[in-house]
Amino acid sequence: MGIAADISIIVIAGLIGGVVALLVKQPLILGYIIAGIAVGPYTGGVTITEVHNIELLAEIGVALLLFALGLEFSLKDLKPVRKIALIGTPIQIVLTIALGYAIGSFLGFGRSESIWLGALISLSSTMVILKTLMSQGRIGTLSSRVMIGMLIVQDLAIIPMMIILPQLNSGDSALPIVGGAILRAALFIFGMIFLGTRIIPKFMAYIAGWNSRELFLLAVTAMGLGIGYATHLFGLSFAFGAFVAGLVLSESDYGHQALSDIIPVRDLFALLFFVSVGMLFDPAFLFANWETVLLVVLLVSLVKGVIFGTLAPIFGYRNVVPLAVAFGLFQVGEFSFVLARIGINSNSISNELYSLVLNTAVITMVLTPLVSGLTTPLYTLKKRWFKREPLQTINLPKMGLHNHVVIAGGGRIGRYVAEVLKRLNMDYVLIELNHLRVEKAKELGYSVIYGDATQEVVLHAANLGEARLFIITIPAIVSTQSVVDQIRRINPDLHIVAKASGAEQMKTLHDNGVYEVVQPNFEAGLEITRQALLHLNIPTTEIYKFTDAVRKELYSPILQRHKEYETLKQLQGAMHHLELSWIELEEKSTSIGKTINELHIRSRTGATAVGVMRNDSFHPNPDASFRFLSGDLIAVMGNPEQIAAFQKLTES
Repeated sequence: MGIAADISIIVIAGLIGGVVALLVKQPLILGYIIAGIAVGPYTGGVTITEVHNIELLAEIGVALLLFALGLEFSLKDLKPVRKIALIGTPIQIVLTIALGYAIGSFLGFGRSESIWLGALISLSSTMVILKTLMSQGRIGTLSSRVMIGMLIVQDLAIIPMMIILPQLNSGDSALPIVGGAILRAALFIFGMIFLGTRIIPKFMAYIAGWNSRELFLLAVTAMGLGIGYATHLFGLSFAFGAFVAGLVLSESDYGHQALSDIIPVRDLFALLFFVSVGMLFDPAFLFANWETVLLVVLLVSLVKGVIFGTLAPIFGYRNVVPLAVAFGLFQVGEFSFVLARIGINSNSISNELYSLVLNTAVITMVLTPLVSGLTTPLYTLKKRWFKREPLQTINLPKMGLHNHVVIAGGGRIGRYVAEVLKRLNMDYVLIELNHLRVEKAKELGYSVIYGDATQEVVLHAANLGEARLFIITIPAIVSTQSVVDQIRRINPDLHIVAKASGAEQMKTLHDNGVYEVVQPNFEAGLEITRQALLHLNIPTTEIYKFTDAVRKELYSPILQRHKEYETLKQLQGAMHHLELSWIELEEKSTSIGKTINELHIRSRTGATAVGVMRNDSFHPNPDASFRFLSGDLIAVMGNPEQIAAFQKLTES
């Protein structure tokens, strides 16, 4: 069957490799690469016959990867960490290229190939890092934002690399060729800006007007690949054009839908690309050159980690951030494969260098989850062995912290809690490691300790021994458990309120002794459901029965252990049974001039008048002798039936 059989083999092998990768908690791309090795020409067994044709199809995968990257790119993602991302990342790339040049020269590669080696190892893996951060529950932390910001700039750096590096083997004429390529790229970008502002939006609006999902997907794919092919004819990289097309389309009204539709197509062709990468892997090279591969892995991991770990404090990031960034970004990334394939196709690098980079990339990717997981324990050891860093405290009470509430996490939830406590004149203190959030809390006048709530020294600074309550709003369950463990050692009797993102986390926290666990997403969903049912005129009693049953099912562990919590929930449910409505007395109302006692409101309607607004003055809890006047706005408490009866009484 030729290429059809080959594609079938690749898809099945990719599925098996992906499942195996997930079972051992590795990124899918490693499973795809291993699948490529298994069906490649160097391992025997089931083997792809049309290797060259598969490689041609893989080029579409490269183009779609960069097309999606252009669609996803947003300057907003760089804003919080823009200095280290926009300045620090180029410094890191240059230093790593110098490292690669030194390694290449030592191993006997030529000048051009040594520069290629440096460029290839300078890129880290966005896919591996995101997967690792998600599995460790560290998405949203300051260190994760720094890493993602630097990864975005690294991914963008591949574009000039794709233009410049293939020209290095042109010898003395390389400089004018590079200059010509850059000029052509600039002209192409300006042309795309014109298309993106004048023609593409009108074209996409016309396509979207047909309301055909298939036609829209076809138009998006044709745009990415068609513009990529145009750049190829223009003397530039096919993938570069696809990236620019995605960048232009991302600024239109259809960017989000385009990204949503193109992702499945991208992932399928990306499978072909990463399998084709694995097909070029020669296990015999690894066995024959294992010492060289090990040396390169060690040098790249150590020196690249040191570069990242040094840049972080230079740009003002302290505490755990330098360690997290160094242990997170040391690996060689997936876009190195994209760049290496361009090097192979342009005869810029040898198969030996390609195999060396491929081995290094795969090994460092596999090591990333393990090495990144060492961040917290090593940071703890650092705090014990070295002089403790001074803690920054802001707006703490002059008399110190006593009988106060400690809030771990200065995000939106933490600030909401702090604002309420501040208005109630209750002592509290926020603990936050993100300096941007600390500055925000400082502007709002909140009491803040700048530090990591998982560290004992920070909790001592919050005077945990005299605290009355500890609230944990940190999103990462791993960090939450670490905080709980520290609290239990310092003050075992302190009540803890924490949030969780699922029933399993909720149970884990309860087993660890957390007093109360809240699921924000669950509560928000339940309230949205309640409001929707009210809008659909479902009786209040029925709504309460439903929401109460769902809440009891979820919070059964708490209800069994804390009877007062069940009472509180019952009171909250009773409040939902009652509604507060405002009813205005019109001039024709027969209730005008009569007192509450004369109208017999309670006996005739069951409702209660709890307040009256008259001439911008509010009269709370009026007594039986209160007389209504025209224009009074009456606050009435009761269930829907009682309120309806009161409204009918005032209209009669």
